[in-house]
Amino acid sequence: MHPRTVTRLLSLITIFMALIMLIPASISLGYGEIDGFMAFFWTVALMFLVSGLGLFITRSCDMKVSVKDSYLFVTLTWIVLTFFGSLPLYFTGVMENFSQCFFEIMSGFTTTGATAMVGIDSKLKGILFWRNMTNWLGGMGIVVLFVAVLPALGVRGTALYGAESVGPTKDKLRPKIKETALILWGIYTGISALQVILLMLGGLDWFEAATVMFGTMGAAGYVPHDASIAYYNSAYVEWICIIFMFLAGSNFALYYRLFQRKFSKVLRDGEYRLYWKIVLASTLFVSISLFSRGIFNLSDSIRHAAFQVVSYITTTGFTSTNYSNWPIFAQTVLYVLCYVGGCAGSTGGGIKVVRIGAMMQLFKNSITKRIHPNSVTVLRLGDDTFSSDTLQSIAGFVGFYVTNAIIGTLVLSLTEIDFLAVHTSVLLTLGNIGVGLGGIGTDFTFAVYPQWALWCFSWLMLVGRLELFTVYALLTRDFWRR
Repeated sequence: MHPRTVTRLLSLITIFMALIMLIPASISLGYGEIDGFMAFFWTVALMFLVSGLGLFITRSCDMKVSVKDSYLFVTLTWIVLTFFGSLPLYFTGVMENFSQCFFEIMSGFTTTGATAMVGIDSKLKGILFWRNMTNWLGGMGIVVLFVAVLPALGVRGTALYGAESVGPTKDKLRPKIKETALILWGIYTGISALQVILLMLGGLDWFEAATVMFGTMGAAGYVPHDASIAYYNSAYVEWICIIFMFLAGSNFALYYRLFQRKFSKVLRDGEYRLYWKIVLASTLFVSISLFSRGIFNLSDSIRHAAFQVVSYITTTGFTSTNYSNWPIFAQTVLYVLCYVGGCAGSTGGGIKVVRIGAMMQLFKNSITKRIHPNSVTVLRLGDDTFSSDTLQSIAGFVGFYVTNAIIGTLVLSLTEIDFLAVHTSVLLTLGNIGVGLGGIGTDFTFAVYPQWALWCFSWLMLVGRLELFTVYALLTRDFWRR
């Protein structure tokens, strides 16, 4: 392990984020919010001061990055940047305590979208812009963006890219990781810009369009209003969000294949086809449930069902209506989608569709082996086959994911809050979803939880976003052995 390398990289990425924070600072200044501007000013100054000290101490560092270094750097990056990112909220006093501020920004960067903020509509514009911007930055990955400039610093970004990017496999679109990172962020930015334009055509001003886009493309769900997307009371806005949530929940590598005109490769992608099937089937079931109970007419049933289904499976966490009053069956479908999540290589959280598909195939093959003991089975999803090592990794991840959910529910039940609210709060933070059942995210926010619980939820969001192993590896004895 190379502590000096990790320290230098942390200093560099902190400077990188400090420069980005000048954007919301300018927004505060533009709206005449002096308190907000000064909060960003002092935060950026502190970040430059700390980073400068780190760079001075490590000025003779050789910048070698091992696998252990990458795990430590990526984990500390999310913690350190969350700390600095929460300071503007703390300095302006928009939240009651630092625990809530840290939780809010951790939720933003991890694209969870869970909030402890009350009275969002009345908060400072610059703070709300920064809060939503963290959704967008965390969506494709802060470190993945940073990797694009690493070669200029004399560092190879392969290990760092693998430690942060999600899914059981890592798509390497180009021979150089820098090129892959630039392609992914280029596609991400292009689709984001398109959504902003379409939202503005629907009557939203640039601020509203940008902040909604941040929450949509980051699969995070922050909106500068307490009522979420329901605030706009617009079917047009909701359908635009449905489309772009679905796009954000897809593997971004597929968009690159489309640009290469490899259409058949996209259509044969097993995970993408399963993703479509789950969304369509879930929307159909929920629509029938809503319409048959007379809650909405047919068109509204389809729209609200599609919105909440896509919002849940992509782990975005937007709401178009208060679904806590929906039939139990419809809410149960949404609950199941909490576990699924988006595709690998998307901005969504959760277990991921590819892992669900692999586990389904494993179950099918196990039955086949019981009936035909001598048969040779191959675990396949579309055109992709899974090696025994990949399958073992998938099974281990799913088991560990469920274990975290169980232990988290057990620990946080000490808050004595309603079981359903606590359980889905754990699921939505671990799966980076943002809204849950039992009223959490619709009737009340995470402000109801004590401060110690918010730190537990922040931990769940972190390990969920970095897919468990990157963070938990740091807690093993082997990691710290030479």
